[in-house]
Order: sequence, then C-alpha cells, then structure tokens
Amino acid sequence: MGPKTANGRLTLYFSYVDGAGKTSAMLQALREECLRGVDGVVGMVDPKSPAKTLALLEGLEQIPPIHPGEFDLDAALRRKPQLLALDDLAHPNQGSRHRRRYQDVEELLKAGIDVYTTANVGEIESLSDLVQSVTGKPAEYRLPDRMFDRADRVELIDPEPQTLADRFPPWGAPPVAQLDALRQMALRRAADRLSRRSSGRGKVPYGGEHILICLSGAPSNAKVIRTAARMADAFHSEFTALYVESPTAQDMDEKSLGRLRENIRLAEDSGAQIATVYGDDLALQISEYAKAGGVTKVVIGRSGGRRTLVHPQRNLADQLMELSPNLDVYIIPDSQPTVPPHRAAREKFRVSLPDLFKTAAVVAFCSMVGLFFHGAGLGDANIITVYILGVLITSLLTSGRMYGGLASLVSVVLFNYLFTQPRFTFRAYDAGYPVTFLIMFAASFITSTLTMRVKDQTRMAVQKAYRTQVLLETSQKLQQAEGAGEIFSAIAGQLVKLLDCTVLLYPVDKAGELCAPIAYPAPGQEDDPAYQAEQEQKAAQWVYQNNKHAGATTNTFPDARCLYLAVRGRKKALAVAAIAVGPHGLGAFEKSLLIAMLGECGLALEKNALDEAKQEVEIKASQEALRANLLRSISHDLRTPLTSISGNAGVLMGNSSVLDEEKKQQLYTDIYDDSIWLINLVENLLSVTRIENGTVSLSMAPELLEDLVGEALSHLSRRAQDHEIASRLEEGLLLVDCDARLIIQVLVNLVDNAMKYTPPGSHIEISAREEGAMIRVEVADDGPGIPDEAKTKLFEMFYTAGNHRGDGRRGLGLGLSLCQSIVMAHGGSIEVRDNQPHGAVFSFTLPATKMPELSKANGEVL
Repeated sequence: MGPKTANGRLTLYFSYVDGAGKTSAMLQALREECLRGVDGVVGMVDPKSPAKTLALLEGLEQIPPIHPGEFDLDAALRRKPQLLALDDLAHPNQGSRHRRRYQDVEELLKAGIDVYTTANVGEIESLSDLVQSVTGKPAEYRLPDRMFDRADRVELIDPEPQTLADRFPPWGAPPVAQLDALRQMALRRAADRLSRRSSGRGKVPYGGEHILICLSGAPSNAKVIRTAARMADAFHSEFTALYVESPTAQDMDEKSLGRLRENIRLAEDSGAQIATVYGDDLALQISEYAKAGGVTKVVIGRSGGRRTLVHPQRNLADQLMELSPNLDVYIIPDSQPTVPPHRAAREKFRVSLPDLFKTAAVVAFCSMVGLFFHGAGLGDANIITVYILGVLITSLLTSGRMYGGLASLVSVVLFNYLFTQPRFTFRAYDAGYPVTFLIMFAASFITSTLTMRVKDQTRMAVQKAYRTQVLLETSQKLQQAEGAGEIFSAIAGQLVKLLDCTVLLYPVDKAGELCAPIAYPAPGQEDDPAYQAEQEQKAAQWVYQNNKHAGATTNTFPDARCLYLAVRGRKKALAVAAIAVGPHGLGAFEKSLLIAMLGECGLALEKNALDEAKQEVEIKASQEALRANLLRSISHDLRTPLTSISGNAGVLMGNSSVLDEEKKQQLYTDIYDDSIWLINLVENLLSVTRIENGTVSLSMAPELLEDLVGEALSHLSRRAQDHEIASRLEEGLLLVDCDARLIIQVLVNLVDNAMKYTPPGSHIEISAREEGAMIRVEVADDGPGIPDEAKTKLFEMFYTAGNHRGDGRRGLGLGLSLCQSIVMAHGGSIEVRDNQPHGAVFSFTLPATKMPELSKANGEVL
C-alpha cells in the first residue's frame, strides 16, 4: 500500500482470460492488508466463482449487495473503508445510479477509498476488435482505456497458456494458440503502460501528429474509432472525432441515431475531442477541417463507391486524396455495411400525399400553359421550357428528391401525349423525338437535383446562422447581466431558444449547498412536476458534487427525465443545468453549443462572485477607513473639551472657597458648553453609524414646517443668544412628509454650523417656500462665507473648511455629511451657495404634503 493521497489508489489485477486467478490473487492481497491493520472490506465477488475462490472470503467483512451479484455503492460510501475489493471492473450494473461498475470505482476513488479490482485484456475498449479477431466473438462488456491507464498499480496474473487450458473442461478448453495470442496482447498492453508511466510520455501530446476520424451511425464506425484511438496512443498525438451534419441527418432512423450516440460516447471515452461541421459533401468538409485543424492522418472505414453521372466509381478515400494530397488516409476494412440498407429504402420510397398533390398541380398547370402556347402557334421549345420550369417549381415546393424526378418523368410523358404527332397517343412519328424526350428528362432531373441541393444548403446555412446568433447573443446577454439572478435568466432563455425544451437551473447558495431548481418552460409547455422528483434532484446533487454530466442519455442516472450538466468554474461546479432532452437526446453540434454556453455562464458567475467579493472588500476597506478617521478625529477633538471639563471641575473642587461667584458661574458655563458640544458630537456619531449601516427606518408623517423650525430653535446651544436668529416662512400652512426627529436634527446642525463659523452679532435667517411638489428650506448667514474650492467637498464625511471657527474647535466634519444623508433619505437634495453681499446659504428640499380639503357644507374632511 502506497501513501494516501486526496483520491484513492487503484490496483488492477489483470490477465488475458477468465479463470487465470485474478479474483483469488485480489482476495489474498486484501487478506494480507487486513492482517497489517488496514481497514479492508469486500465490495462484491461473483457468486459463481469457484469454491476455492469463495473460500477466501471467510473472515472478511463484506458490503451487503443491493440484490445478488450487484454492488451497493452508497453502502460502501457510507462505510468508507480504507481498502475495498471489487471484482469484475467491466461488469454492467442493475439498480445502481451508474450503468457500469467502473463508474462506481471512479466515485470510490474520488471519495478517497483505495480499490482492488480485476479485468481482462479483451475488456479494454481499444483492444476489443483485436481480441474479437482472435477469439471470434466480441467481449460482452468493455471498459474505457483510461481506467486501465489511470491504475496506480497493475498486477499481471500470467499463468502459462497450457496450464490454463488444462483447467478448463475438455469441451470448453480454448486452443492454446488462441490463449497465447491473448497473452501476448496483455503483456504488450501492460508493458506499454509501464513504459509510458516511467518515461512520462502520454501526459503531453506530441504536436507533430493529429489524427482525425469521422463519426456516423454506421455499424462499422465503432471499429474505426477504436483503431484511431490505438494509433493516437501509439503516436501520442491529438485525436479529433468529426461529425459532419448533412441535410439527411434529420432523416436517420432511431437505430442509426442510437448507434451515432453510442459512437460519440465511445469517441469521448477514447480521449477524442468532438467537433461538428455542416455540409452535404463529406469529403470536402473533412478536407477543409483537416487543413484548418492541422490534421496529419485521417482514419476512415471501408466505403463502397458511389455511381454518379460525372464520376462512375469514386469512394471517400479517393476524394480525400484528391482534395488533400498531403493527408495520410488509413482505410479500416470491415465486413459490416457502412449504410444500413433499410434507411436508404425508407428514404427512397417515402411518400407524402401533400407533396404528390403539389407535384400533380404544378404539372397540370404547366400542361394547360403548354396547350395555350400550342394553340397560339408557339414552338415545342417554349413548351419544353415551361415543363422544365414546372420541375424547378416542384422541387422548391416539395420536400423530397423523388418528387422532382417524378415531375420530370410525367412531364416527358405528357409532352409526348399532348404535343407530339400523332397527338393524344404515346407514339411519335419524328425519329428525333426520343432524343428530345431524353434531353428533356435529363435537363428536368438535373434541375430538380440542383434545386433540392440548394434548398438543403440554404436550410443548413440558416440553421447554422441561427445557432451562431444564439451563441453570440448569449455572450452579450451574460456580459450585460448583473447578479446571479439575471445571469440565470439570461442563460436559461438562450438555452430554451436553442433547444426548444424545458430548462431547470439549480443555483448554489453562499454556504455551498445546492438550492431548489428554477424552472424555465419552453413556449407552449408547462412545468412538469416530474422534472423535480426525488430521483431528478439526486441526479442534480450528484452532478454538483462530482462536477460531471449525468441523467438521460448518459451512463449515470440513465433513467432520469433530464440531462444534467455542471455549470463549471475553474475549480468547482457553480450550478447545475437540467435539460429536458426527451428520448432522442441532443445532436452532437447542439451538445457542443450547450457546453460552450454553460461555460460562458460559468465565467459570468465567477465574474459576478469576484465582483461581489471585491465589493465586500471595498465595503470593509471603507468601514476600516471610517473607523480610522473616527478614532483619529475623536482622539483629537474629544481631548480639548474633556480636558476643559476635567480641568474646570478640578478647579471648582480644589479652590471653591477662594473663587468668587462670578468666576464659579463662568466655570459652570464652560463645563455646560463643553458637555453640550460632546452630546451633539455623540448624537451625530450615532446617527452617522446608523445611516452607514442602513439601520435607520424613517417614520414618515405629515408635519407643519413651522412646528419643526420652532422645535429646532428651542434645541440650540447657549451661543444662540450671541446671534440674531429669525425665521421667515411663506404665508400659509407648509406641510412636509418627513421624519420629524431627523429633520429637526438637520435644522439644528445647519443653524449650529452657521453660529460656529460666523462672528458674534451676525444674522442667521431660516426661510421656506413652496416649489412645485417640494418645499425648499434655507438657512442663510452674513458671515465670512465659504471658499469656492471648499463647496464641492463640504458635504463629505470628515471634511472641515479651513475658515476660522468661532469656538476655536476643529470639529469632526460629520454635521453636514449627516444632513445630506438624512435629506437624501427623504428624497430631497441639499446644496450651498453664496449669500449676497456676503455669507452662505444652505438650502434643502423635502416632499410637500397637500392640506386636506374641507367640505363647505359641514366642515368635514374630504
């Protein structure tokens, strides 16, 4: 046992055939580890194993199966031993969330559990074709090459072929030559893995080679993928699987679509990058992609020649070598047909009654026009042109190639019947008419074929442009979205637009837990509660925890109604998207677009998280700056009044008997003034703190402005008697909608500020007037005024103007900032301007409240 890592370690007991002793060697190793003190259990061993093998289970703890022969993954994860032995890595599951046992092993390893398991060489995906060529039958179940390559240790169980053959019953013993060939494959595969791991090769692909295969629904395509995977492994090259979506792709039968999905999954498991292009010329699309992508080798299956008028016998390999002479083309022979014959027959003989009616109507109309031309004395060439035009129109109106060909044939027959001598018969006297008929048919048929091709290409171009537009719109909308809610709405809308199916998004809260899904039904569809069933939510939770895909059309939770994909960030899943794909799944290109769009969504969510984190940092920095400024200001400005209070109190306490009454009153007055200054300072500090924290709740009510001004004047400090303070309010009742306590504090601060910065004897006036829907209140003084450079900063927190204060104190610079916060919270504004001929005017606005009208009849309020 090696040192523990974040993930568990995988030990693979590997051989070339069943019965070699892999399970016995695995159980014996587990017993030895348990004797050393390792917490080891048995996950599952085939109950049909030989009695000698099953005897090794005695004394070992076993995980109870779900049902006979089936491993209980959840029970093993709950038990979480240090080491678990699990037989038959390629085994198919029944009743588990994964279809294959190797997926169970991957989850166990991710949970930090070491795993012992077994496998045969014939079960390795890339070698299954070679094994089949030796044994004559394919392996029943296979596992991807990555599982073999990721093993931390491979124990090769290698008995002699003759010894192994003797173990089998006489009627079931494989030939020794066959066993020897399988043994050579196993030795070569194990040696190749060891060589790569020791040299470090395979971790960085060699840039000189790039292998390309073409995906299809043909039965032979799987062999092409496996062969190309072995070549990519041998060359340590890049590996791309290209799917060319042709106009006939939508006409594929269910069986071909199923094979295509399986081949795409096989290519992904084999390490290929999936790419999709549009076009009806397969050779041209492969050639162009190979040139753009730097492909050096193309692997294709055997394909029969296709007879055409221009090229009697040309297969795909010939076309590729002509289009790309420098490209290495490898042809993989296979005995299976490349195109299922039933599909071609189905396409050939598909009949649509509306299209037949359109074809008949167009041909009949052309015949009537021809009869008119014939009666007018126009020549046969004009009539033939009309029929060719009719074939062209038929091709445009119908959806299959057969209707254009049918229109061509019927047009020739009708032309012969209606316009050649003898008329209204199918005979022709002129020896040149058969040539005319042949040319007419060929021209009509070629016209029909070209028209259908143009229609297909146009449809594909429109579809591609639409999907590209959706992708570009997604990027733009995600860039403009603010907040996770808008990001989810934007990506869901684009996914519904692209796929035309219901989409559910599972957000993640700040605690890192998956939240309930948000459903976005497609137009015309309703939110199906089955999409949020317990099994569906389990699939979503698993995808979030493992950052992988699951659900419909996958091997994990395959019975789910939706396809679940992780919205991935750089390190973890940020959300989960559920796509109600239906039984047919997604096309290769649609899935590529879907993954790209979810990648864009992941980037947007990460950017939003970074912005929120940055905003929190800025808020904390602002709070730290506020705290530092408060401490700095308090340490300076509180020292003077506190020192004065303590000093005056000390004088009174120690020299009370020698002080006259006038001196005592002066000391009492100084103590009182300093105390009032401290009270006002603390009140401003508390108000600023409440406003900055957002804890101020306004108690709005209609208030008479005259009462507010009177209440504010009664709260002024003793220094008010040194100034002439007057109020001049507009006639009539001025009602404002406000929090009386806070507006009184604004008035007190503005008047107190005027008293502090003006000399004794100056005039201070409070006035108010109605301005539309607002009431403007002004506090004017005739002091020295405020410099222009200070006006723009006057309402900033901790800013104090440089002019001389009447009391000599510097001040914290909180009063005007507090006034601005209170006024703005009421929906008003505050400003300062010069008073003429000198001084300053502070003015602010508050929402006006109309007086209720009284009924003239009885004086009641209306």
